[in-house]
Amino acid sequence: MKRRQLLKNFSIGSAGLLLPEFVFSQGIEKSLNELKIPQLLPGVRKDRQLHYNLAAQSGVSKFLPDLTTPTIGINGDFLGPTLHFKNGDDIAMHIQNNLNEETTLHWHGLHVPAKADGGPAQVIGVGKSWDPSFKVMQKAGTFWYHSHLLGKTGEQVYRGLAGLIIIEDDESAAIQLPSEYGVDDIPLIVQDRRFNQDGSFRYAGMGMDIMSGLFGDTILVNGTLSPVFTPTTSKVRFRLLNASNARTYSFAFDDGRKFQFVASDGGLLPKSVELQSLELAPAERAEIVVDFSDGKAVNLISLPMAPGSQFAPRGMMGNMRAMNNQAFNILALQPQSNLEASQSPATNLTSFKRMQESEANRTRQLTLSMSMGMGMRGGRGRGGGNMMSGMFQINGEAMDMNVINQRVSVGDTEIWEITNDSMMMHPFHIHHGQFQILDRDGRPPAPQEMGFKDTVKVGPGQTVRFIMKFEDFSDAETAYMYHCHILEHEDNGMMGQFTVS
Repeated sequence: MKRRQLLKNFSIGSAGLLLPEFVFSQGIEKSLNELKIPQLLPGVRKDRQLHYNLAAQSGVSKFLPDLTTPTIGINGDFLGPTLHFKNGDDIAMHIQNNLNEETTLHWHGLHVPAKADGGPAQVIGVGKSWDPSFKVMQKAGTFWYHSHLLGKTGEQVYRGLAGLIIIEDDESAAIQLPSEYGVDDIPLIVQDRRFNQDGSFRYAGMGMDIMSGLFGDTILVNGTLSPVFTPTTSKVRFRLLNASNARTYSFAFDDGRKFQFVASDGGLLPKSVELQSLELAPAERAEIVVDFSDGKAVNLISLPMAPGSQFAPRGMMGNMRAMNNQAFNILALQPQSNLEASQSPATNLTSFKRMQESEANRTRQLTLSMSMGMGMRGGRGRGGGNMMSGMFQINGEAMDMNVINQRVSVGDTEIWEITNDSMMMHPFHIHHGQFQILDRDGRPPAPQEMGFKDTVKVGPGQTVRFIMKFEDFSDAETAYMYHCHILEHEDNGMMGQFTVS
């Protein structure tokens, strides 16, 4: 592919992504920028613990030509370092809040005690610190950490408060997946953003940005605008994280090449699955292995979403489909001329046992709803967040920090039945651990959804059932969260609390 054509294809503006009022970023002169790779932070071993020092801080970032953007990050101006754990590690965190506002840090997907979870109850005040400790109790996988401040998660993540976590174990080290971080093991934190004329992020936090969640017109990957990566090996593992507030991506390659899907939210699949495209909702992760041995340049793109999969094809939400009905580029890939030959990964990736419905002690039913008639004005919710008059609810209730919505008995295995009674897709996330999807509207999950998950897409009018074991960390006083991971929905009421005791 000629460079001129590559640059032309790489223009997000040419894809016509957004509604007319959000077009500033589409006028940016496009040139390819080397993909930034977040620093790998292995921690410092002391007294049988692995110690990490993290600081939430303000900064200034340069995404756009001739403009700067006020941002926040962890140990840097935007986003944070990639934390590296091994299964069995004892972790000691020290988190300093150097922002001029409260914050939290949640370990998304990790199986940790409620007091160490970093949810809305573990607030870090201005100038204060938090020192959680926990043992890594899960298999290898790709996880992440991000702000979870009540009513402000969306804004703080949008401004940069997020980072990746990589967990390894003996099993993952033996299956010959590409594993040299920054060389053939590449993190891809994918986010969409909007910019004001002065270069600042445009985050209004009202109106349609809350109803649909905030959609941007500019893609950043690891904080890089118009990124390009140069593979030096014939096979590369990409760790994909959809860290966008609301946008779902359908990842594919513009030449139609297939790839191996090897891991989902909770880690490795029993066997790799060959795919040509892969859909990830906000907070979902995937590890894929891509073959570049033909030496050809290619683009990682996002395909148009299937009609009705994100927004019901009727009424107000039918009009929102313009946000997701075009293909656009994510990352340019230009292999070097002499590629180092990679080993072929093992066929069998991990030992795996499917949980059976008969193992469940009980079933819980949750209904996600959006009350369109309750208005578009901002208000103060019972939980202290900026609620849209209770517009977003689970089982008819908006988030309230004073209410424990579910009480789970420690050691129980439960089925959770999630029904979406609204006109748009909601990615449902639960804290405490990982689950397995049983069915979607009575149909078995697709092969790429057969692994352990912590976030699941629930389409308009759809019902998804999953099974989960709540095996430890008894604490009757401290709650975990479950919520929609469209962050503006979470911030405005679509969240609940549960204890395990």
